[in-house]
Amino acid sequence: MRVKVLGSAAGGGFPQWNCGCSNCSRLRNGVFRGRARTQAQVAVSPSPSIWFLLNASPDLREQLLRDSDFAPAGARSTPIHALLLTSADTDCVLGLLHLREFQPLHIYSTDSVRRVVTEENSLFHTLERSVPPVRWETLPLDRPIPISSQEGSGGNAGICCRAVPLRGEFPEYVSERLRNSLPQEEAVIGLELTRGDKRFFYAPTLPGKGEEWKRHVAGSYLALLDGTFWTDNELIDVRSGGKTARQIGHIPLSGPDGLLEQLRGIQCARRALIHLNNTNPALDEESAAYRTLREAGWEVAYDGMEFEL
Repeated sequence: MRVKVLGSAAGGGFPQWNCGCSNCSRLRNGVFRGRARTQAQVAVSPSPSIWFLLNASPDLREQLLRDSDFAPAGARSTPIHALLLTSADTDCVLGLLHLREFQPLHIYSTDSVRRVVTEENSLFHTLERSVPPVRWETLPLDRPIPISSQEGSGGNAGICCRAVPLRGEFPEYVSERLRNSLPQEEAVIGLELTRGDKRFFYAPTLPGKGEEWKRHVAGSYLALLDGTFWTDNELIDVRSGGKTARQIGHIPLSGPDGLLEQLRGIQCARRALIHLNNTNPALDEESAAYRTLREAGWEVAYDGMEFEL
C-alpha cells in the first residue's frame, strides 16, 4: 500500500493568501527555513493505476495536475477509483467540485456527511451530471468494509476501511434543522485502512476527546495525525483574539494534555503530522518546536512525501 501526501497544510495553505504572520511573511521574503504547502490531501494506492483519495482538498486540481500518477490513460479517464471523506468541513469536500467534469465518482462517507453535502449545498448537484451519476456509499462506524475499485477495474482492491468516530462537531455552515437530525458521532471520523498485515490510520482532525482513537494509533504501521496547532492559544496569541485550538476541534501538539503527551509511550512504526496551520512554529525547521517533534520521533508531513507500507 502506497501513501502519498499531496498537500499538508491546514485551510488556506502555507503561506495563507491574506496572512501576514511571522511564518507567512518570512516565507514570502525568502528567509524562512521551511516549505510552502498546499491544503491537506492524501492519496492511497493498493496497486499501480488505482488510487483512492482521502478527502477532497480545495487545492485538489493543482495537486493532481502536478503529479504524473494521476494523469488520464485515455481521452476521458482517471486512476482515481474512489474518495473517502472524514467530515463535511469545507477543506474536506470543496475539491469534489474540481472533479465534476462528467466523471463518475464513487464516494464513501458517513450518512450524515453525505446528507450535509447533498441536501443543503445545491452547487454539489453538478456531480450528478455524469453518467452514471455520483455513487455514494456508507461508511459504517467501527466496522471494516472493503473499498472497491471502479467496476470493470478489478473489483475489490484489497483495502478495508474502518470509520473511527472522533467525537467532533459538524461544520458551522450546517443549518440547525439538519444538524439536529444527524447523529453526532458521524460528524468527524478517522480512517483506518488495512491491506494484509499493514495498517494506516488517518485523522487530520483530532478533537482529542475520549481514548478510543489511541487504540487505532497503537500498532499502526503509519499514523498520519492532526498537527494543526502547536499550542492551545496559538490563534489568540497571533491575532489577539479568536478561539482556542480545542474550541475549533483540534488537540494542540504541546502542553500537558497535548498530542505529544497523550501518545507518549504508545507504539507506532511511523507517526507523522499533517494539516499544519500557517501559524504553527513547527513549520520552521530551525524552530525549537520542530526539534522537539523530531527528537520525540515524529515526522512533519510535506507536499510530495510518500510512505510505502
